Parts: sequence; structure tokens; C-alpha cells
Amino acid sequence: MKIIIAPDKYKGNMTSPELCGIIRDEFLAEMPDAEIICIPLADGGDGTTEALTAAHHGEIRTVTVSGPLGKPAAARLGIYDAGKAAVLEMATASGLALLKNETLQPLRADTFGTGELIKAALDAGAQSLTVGIGGSATTDGGTGMARALGYRFLDGAGNELPPGPEALNRLDKIDISAVDPRLFGAKIKVACDVTNPLLGANGTVAVYGPQKGVTPATAPVLESALTRLSQVWKKQGMLDSVEQPGDGAAGGLGAGLRAFCHAELVSGAKLVMEAAELEKHLSGADLLITGEGCTDSQTDAGKLCGEVAAAAHRHGVPVLLLSGALKGDPAGFSRVFDYAFSTSTGAHANLAEAIKAGRRDLIFTARNLARIFKRGVCGK
Repeated sequence: MKIIIAPDKYKGNMTSPELCGIIRDEFLAEMPDAEIICIPLADGGDGTTEALTAAHHGEIRTVTVSGPLGKPAAARLGIYDAGKAAVLEMATASGLALLKNETLQPLRADTFGTGELIKAALDAGAQSLTVGIGGSATTDGGTGMARALGYRFLDGAGNELPPGPEALNRLDKIDISAVDPRLFGAKIKVACDVTNPLLGANGTVAVYGPQKGVTPATAPVLESALTRLSQVWKKQGMLDSVEQPGDGAAGGLGAGLRAFCHAELVSGAKLVMEAAELEKHLSGADLLITGEGCTDSQTDAGKLCGEVAAAAHRHGVPVLLLSGALKGDPAGFSRVFDYAFSTSTGAHANLAEAIKAGRRDLIFTARNLARIFKRGVCGK
């Protein structure tokens, strides 16, 4: 029997590689002759670096960069394909989680550290980069990232602007003369499932600003700064529009990666699945197991587990969903998955208890399901 294990993480509990290992071990304990292929996945957000690096048998490196307010941060960089490919998440360099014990300063916070992380990938020899964006502390349109890669931002008198998004209100010209030339020789894809444009009522300041400390007083300053940035992008032929879905992701980093790095914005779930070559492994498979910390009955609306199920069904492979919790209309799961199970025993008083018992519950459920499949009750 050939089994593919391709889950997302159980957020706040277990990583995708950890889930793969537990499920694999429990199935092999009951079915030692089974061929089991582990493909850790992610949706472009938290866990993407680990998932892609594990899938390609690469290595995780720690790179010290400047955090969103300039303090050192230990960011993660995944290197694989003999150093030719890299994956990174901007949140590890410029994320909101890095400011847990600090006052939020949205007029100052920038993405310089993300640029340093991209530079570290280029230094490692990467010619193909996957950038996961989300969880940012920044609203700078990716200009901090661009500074780290050699871009200069000038006012009308030709003076270089200070770091931070507030100064962009005085932006007149973007100097590209010192940009790292390796940047444009690399193919960069951005894992992004946010669909907001850069500006306006559905833009990054209006929708995501409050969680980064933006107030009614500072919102117009940032909206004006990003508007000015977009005008200069258009004037210099760097972008035609900032209305593409995802341009407003990560404080405008989506648009910034397009303008400064010639990057392509793509679905995070589909990008990771493609990079992990999931469909290649589905050939001849008898079962695919996927899952995440909590799955709701709307999972077919572009979410990772739904995308995985759709890919498996294109190859005639039945899908087992094994998630920490299932929420919503049970009929919704039946439309997407052949089998759907929650690992929770139902005896937990709260989420903290459920997380604490997560590993034990997963082992118990996976072993029981392995016994069912061993007896040929389920499968093709």
C-alpha cells in the first residue's frame, strides 16, 4: 500500500514535519510493508520555510538581521537543491511577533531585515526564491527590504530619505544604480493568499493597520506615504498598478516585491504543493492523509487541505483528513474528503489542554486508523 502524508501544521502545537513523523510511525507499526511518503506542507505563512526545506531535504540556517525596529532578530532561511533554491518567511525578520514586548511604532517599522534575509539567500547561491509573507509588523511598501538590496529613496533635492514609511511622503525618485544585480537573475515567487490591494478602503492601512498600532491619527500619514510611493513606481515604470490582489499583503510588501524584485504573487497553498511536487508522488498512491490544527467546513474555498484533496482526487486517490478539530457543517467535509476525523478526545476543558494533549491524541487516533486500513476496511 502506498500512502502519502501531506499535512499542514497544527498551529501552536506541532509542525508539519512532526505530524508527518508521528503519523508515519503509527501506520508503519501496523503496516510495516507499506510505502509511506511524507510531504510536509504549509500555506505560505508560518511553517512554510520548514515545510519546503524538509520536502527537499535541505537545511535551515539562522541569519541575524535587523528586526522591524532595528533590533537584532534571528531569522530562518531554508536552503535546498544544492544551494540553488531558498525559502524564507518575512515574519521571522519583520514580523509582529518580534515586537511582543515593545510599543508598536507603525511610522518607523520597516522591512529592512527581510531584504537582508533575501540577500543572505543570494549569498548562498540561490537562483530561485520562495518568499512567504504574512504576520508583518510593517506598512512600508517593502521599501526597507529594497534599501537592504541597494535601492535609494530620494527627495526633490536629491537627498536620501531616512528609513521608515513616514518619510515616503517626501519621495521624489527611486535610485536603482546600486541595486544588487543578482536580484534580477533570480526567480522569485511570493506565497500570498491575501487579496487586498495596496490602497483605499480595502487596502493595507485600512484593513491591517490597527493590528500594527495604526491609529486614526497615523492612518492618513501612512495612506499618503504609500500613495506617493505608488505614484513614483508608476512614474518610473516599476509598476503599472497597485490593484493586483495581494499588493496590500504584509503592509504593501506584496506590491514592493513586484516592484523591486520582479516577483510573482501566487497562491501560497498551490505554490508549496507545486514546490513539494505533490502531484508527482500521487501517481499509484492508495491513500493521502492531510490535516491541520482546525479545519472548518469551508475548507474547499482555496485553503490548503481542500487544495490537497482536489489534487489527490484528480489522480483518483482517496483522502483522509486528520485534524486537531473539525468545525462547522459535517456535510461540508463529506463534499471534500473521503474520510474526516478529529484527533481530539473531547475531554479537554479548553484549547490549552487540547494543545497539551495534542501529540498523545494524534498518536492514539493515527494508530487506530492504521488498524482500520490494515484490515482493508477503507481505501481504493
